[in-house]
Amino acid sequence: MAKVDSVAPVPSPTFMDAAPLTLPPPLVVEELVLRRSARCLNRPTRPSYADQEPPKKPGGRGRGKRKRDEEKPELAAAQQGAKSPGRKYSKVEAGERKPMPVIAAVPVSCAGVATEDDAMGTGKSAKLRVKETLRAFNSHYLHFVQEEQKRAQAALQEIEAKTKSGLKRQTKGGKKKSSKQQAEAEEKEKRPSKRPDLKAITKMQEMNAVLYPEKRIGHLPGIDVGDRFYSRAEMVVLGIHSHWLNGIDYMGMKYQGKKEYEKLTFPLATCIVMSGIYEDDLDKADEIIYTGQGGNDLLGNHRQIGSQQLTRGNLALKNSRYNGNPVRVIRGHLSKNSYTGKIYTYDGLYKVVHDWVQTGVQGHVVFKYKLKRLEGQPSLTTSEVRFTRAEAPTTISELPGLVCDDISGGQENIPIPATNLVDDPPVPPSGFTYLKSLKIPKDIKIPSSIIGCDCEGDCATNKNCSCAQRNGSDLPYVSHKNIGRLVEPKAVVFECGANCSCNHDCVNRTSQQGLQYRLEVFKTASKGWGVRTWDTILPGAPICEYTGVLRRTEDLDGSQNNYCFDIDCLQTMKGLDGREKRAGSEMHLPNLHPEDDSDAPPAPEYCIDASSIGNFARFINHSCQPNLFVQCVLSSHNDVKLAKVTLFAADTILPLQELSYDYGYRLDSVVGPDGKIVKLPCHCGAPDCRKRLY
Repeated sequence: MAKVDSVAPVPSPTFMDAAPLTLPPPLVVEELVLRRSARCLNRPTRPSYADQEPPKKPGGRGRGKRKRDEEKPELAAAQQGAKSPGRKYSKVEAGERKPMPVIAAVPVSCAGVATEDDAMGTGKSAKLRVKETLRAFNSHYLHFVQEEQKRAQAALQEIEAKTKSGLKRQTKGGKKKSSKQQAEAEEKEKRPSKRPDLKAITKMQEMNAVLYPEKRIGHLPGIDVGDRFYSRAEMVVLGIHSHWLNGIDYMGMKYQGKKEYEKLTFPLATCIVMSGIYEDDLDKADEIIYTGQGGNDLLGNHRQIGSQQLTRGNLALKNSRYNGNPVRVIRGHLSKNSYTGKIYTYDGLYKVVHDWVQTGVQGHVVFKYKLKRLEGQPSLTTSEVRFTRAEAPTTISELPGLVCDDISGGQENIPIPATNLVDDPPVPPSGFTYLKSLKIPKDIKIPSSIIGCDCEGDCATNKNCSCAQRNGSDLPYVSHKNIGRLVEPKAVVFECGANCSCNHDCVNRTSQQGLQYRLEVFKTASKGWGVRTWDTILPGAPICEYTGVLRRTEDLDGSQNNYCFDIDCLQTMKGLDGREKRAGSEMHLPNLHPEDDSDAPPAPEYCIDASSIGNFARFINHSCQPNLFVQCVLSSHNDVKLAKVTLFAADTILPLQELSYDYGYRLDSVVGPDGKIVKLPCHCGAPDCRKRLY
C-alpha cells in the first residue's frame, strides 16, 4: 500500500449500536487483493472428513459468503494482485543372526517435498491425500466415541436399575458390598476390548483406506518434517508408523523377495518413536541414543523389568546399521490438546551409526542404538528439553502491529485482537459494526418455535431425546474436553432450543456456546484481512456462526456487495446445481418440505448480509484446500430456508494457521456487465489450488 504522511488513529472497538467505523483516508492500492463476489447462488462441495470418495468439483456459480476489502473495486480491478469479487459460500519372528556384510546405503532424498505425487493416479497432491485420510480417520473415530458413550451410558443405567431393585442387600454373615463397588465391578465387566481409535484403525484397514499400506524407506510423500499427529492411530492410518504400540516399525521378511530390496538384509527398520517409555533413552536432538524394544512394564514408569532379545525390531535396527538405510524419527511430547495426552512430531531421517549391548539401569540386558540426523533436512522442531513450534502470543499487548485490542468490543467470550504489518500506516478493520448474533429485520417473520425435548441435564444421557430423533436417532455431537464436536457434516443439524428443558451447556447446544478459541484478525499481503487461531482446534469443533443482517435475496439491489452469504441449505438437501448431498438429506427433506422437488426455488430465498454489520467470520478467506466447512443448523424452528450458517473445523488446525473455507465458485461462472467472462486468480497457496477463484 502507498505510504501516507500521518498515522491514522486507532478507533475504539465497535459495539452493537455504534455507528460503523469510517475508513481511513483513501490509500493508493499497489496490488490486487482477493475479494468475494456480490451474488452467490450455488453451494460447492464442502470438505467432509467422513467422505471416502474423492470430493466433487465445485458446481454452480458460487456459494455463500462474499467479502470485500476497503479498496474500491474499480481501482482494484486495474491493479495486478488485488482481491476481486469472489464468493464464500504380519507377524515375523527372527532369531539370532550372525554379523552381516556391509552393503551400499539406500539412496534416499532428504527433501521430503509434501506436494510430490506418487503413482496412485488420483490426480491429487500427496498433501491433499494425507489430509483426506486424516479426515476419514477422525470421522470414524468420533463415530466410535459416540458408540462408546452410548454403551457406557446404557451400562450405567443398567447398574442403577439393579441397585434400585435391591442388588445392594447385605449378604448373610458377611460384609455388605457398597453400591459404588458393585457399580465399578460391573462397569469393568462391560468395558469393550478395543478403544475408539483402534476401532477406527480397523475400519480404515477394512476399507483399504490406509494411505501407505506398504512400508517404505525414507520420507513419505505428503508428510513433511515438522508435521504433527495427535495419536499413534493417526500415524498408523497414514503408514508413517504402522503399529499403534511398538516403538520400532520395520519391514519383515515378506519384503526380501522384492527386486528393489534384493541387496538388503531383513528385517529392516523404517521408523522409530521417541516417546520417553525407556529410562535409558538419550535425546540430543541431532543425535539419539535409542533403547531397543522389550522388557518394559508399559505402565508409564519407564522401568525395565526384563532383558531384551535380538529379534524383531531390535534386529531390524541392527540390520539398518549395516544396510545403511535411513530411519524416520518421530518424537512424542505431552499435550493437553490430544485425546491421547501426547502429540507426535515427525523430525526427519536419521542413520543408525552404532549399536551395542549393555546392562541397563535396572540390571537387565538392553540393546542400544546410536542414530545421527542426516544433513540437508529442514530444521528440527522438537528437542529433548522443549517442544518448540510456531509459538502463539500469550498476551494481546505483545502482538506486533496491534491496531485493535478487541474488534468485538467485548461481545465475544474471548477478545479478538487485530494486527496489521502490511499497511503503512497500519489501520484496523473498519467500515462495519460488530454484531455477534444475526439481526432480523421487522419485515421478515421467523417461524414460531417448535416443541422442545423434555430431557433433564444433558440430552446425551437420555436415549429417548426428541431432539436426537430429529437428527436420526443419534445426537450430532460428541463431547471432547467439554467442547462438543460434530461427528460428521450433515444436511442439517437440529440443536436444542428455547423450548427444550435440558441444560444450557447440553452437548446438543454446541454451536450456541459462543467463541471457544483465541483468534486474531490480521492483514495479509495479498488477500486483505484474514483470521488465524492461537489455539489447537480439533476436527468437528465449532468456530462461529456467520452473522449479519438477514435479507431476502430478491431484495438485494444489484450493487456490488461482497459480504453476502446465501442460505442454501434446501438447495443442498435437494442436490441442485451440482451441490453435494450430505448425510440426512433423504431422511429430512420429506418431513421438512413435502412439496415436490420440481417446486424448489431456483436460488436461495434468504441471505446474510455482513457488509455493514457482522462478526469476525466476514474476514475468513477462501482456500481451494480449506480447513473449515459450512454447516446449516436449526434450533427453534424447522424452516431450512432460514437455517443458521455455521463454520466448523474440518481438520486439526494448529496454532497460527489461517482459517479458511471454499467459496465454491465454478470456473467461468462470473460474467461482467459487458457480457464477458470475468476471471480472477486465486492466491490461497494450497497444493491443489485451482489457480482461479472463478
